[in-house]
Amino acid sequence: MTGVAVEPGAAPGPLVALREIAAASRPFSWINTAYPFAAGYLVATGGRVDATLVVGTLYFLIPYNLLMYGINDVFDYASDLRNPRKGGIEGALADPATARATHRRILWACAVTNVPFLAWLLLQGDVAANLTLAVVVFLVVAYSAPVLRFKERPFLDSFTSAMHFVGPLLYALVLVGADLGARTVWPVLVAFVLWGAASHAFGAVQDVRADREGGIGSVATVIGAHRTVVVAAAAYLVAAVLLALLPWPGWLAALLPLPYLANVASFWSVRDEDCERANAGWRRFLWLNLATGFLVTMLLIAATWG
Repeated sequence: MTGVAVEPGAAPGPLVALREIAAASRPFSWINTAYPFAAGYLVATGGRVDATLVVGTLYFLIPYNLLMYGINDVFDYASDLRNPRKGGIEGALADPATARATHRRILWACAVTNVPFLAWLLLQGDVAANLTLAVVVFLVVAYSAPVLRFKERPFLDSFTSAMHFVGPLLYALVLVGADLGARTVWPVLVAFVLWGAASHAFGAVQDVRADREGGIGSVATVIGAHRTVVVAAAAYLVAAVLLALLPWPGWLAALLPLPYLANVASFWSVRDEDCERANAGWRRFLWLNLATGFLVTMLLIAATWG
């Protein structure tokens, strides 16, 4: 979604402002963070539905995504203007004529939507849960915020991005006192981190040339497009092996990273000179997430209630 044209100096109507803020939160990706929290909470508590589940799921559905992507849109704006992928499903782009005002509204919306939820959640958890939530939120901010800019620190960028999605699951488990060392837990957490890091690294392949020209660092700019594809493929494979350690029927989850592995492997021949063609694989990845979410749901139902 591109920015909505507004006369310079004029305040937009409430609907226009709301559309700008909603676009910054990437609605297509909301489920990717709310689902891990809700699934982890339900499985760890044996299906308990309470206020913490509802509030936590709502937080990781919208405010968390607005914080993550809104800050990114604001502080990556200069480079996003030169990126042809921005302005649609892969990222909002404010109208240059009103960008400063739009960015102010986005940052205010981040604060207004996040603070009440976080304050409530902090009252529900113990020290371990609150520290986990604090680290998860810090990593969301640190990824794009000035000075910290973890997104420009190769290898740390992919790990931080992975934690954006693993974090809600980890927080849910710590919040309910789950045993993180259990055979049904640690393979999922480690595999999820590898899965997320591989996805981020592959996503960076398509921007190798643009990032280098803009002086932006990433795992892909350091080791190159082809090697990044190899590393991403290996991470998906290791994730599948770890998930195979789960007891039945959980080990069926080992099949889920394989379509991602096949998608990445189809770009095995990509090089820095033609890195942009990896965008087709990245778009397939976005839709793969939806199908995978459905299959994970079926597995959770079978493992927990079936």
